[in-house]
Amino acid sequence: MSKPAPHAAPRDFDFLHGHWRVRNERLRVRLAGCTEWDFFDARATCHPILGGMGNRDEIATDDFGDTHFIGMSLRLFDPGARRWSIWWADNRRGILEPPVSGGFADGTGIFEGLDQHEGAPVRVRFVWNSLDPERPRWEQAFSPDGGATWETNWVMRFERLSSEVAT
Repeated sequence: MSKPAPHAAPRDFDFLHGHWRVRNERLRVRLAGCTEWDFFDARATCHPILGGMGNRDEIATDDFGDTHFIGMSLRLFDPGARRWSIWWADNRRGILEPPVSGGFADGTGIFEGLDQHEGAPVRVRFVWNSLDPERPRWEQAFSPDGGATWETNWVMRFERLSSEVAT
């Protein structure tokens, strides 16, 4: 009996591996008609895991609130479904938030899922733009109406610090 052929590791998030300076733009109040944004810088590192079938990043800043903030994304690829799932956790809440799932087409990744904001259900959408792999962009949006309308509430603009891949 022969072993099944291994799935090729996806390359969609390879652009993100390495060390980054991150410029954050975060809406002060979500889903309330707010137009005021907070701006802060962070540093991030991303590396592949599981032979390339996933990756993990960590983002840290002292400029977000009154304590040191550390957030982490875990991304795993399901070769059967040909889809990515992304989970988020941070040192303030200490839980994995519900995942968003999706994939890339033409340098843009769109990932959606269900979550809650202040006790109310929302759809969450992450959009990754990797057309310039030295300066990718991520944004998050919430929809309180099942995807009919979206409010972008967080934007991260990445600038590569090193071409070295984190291991």
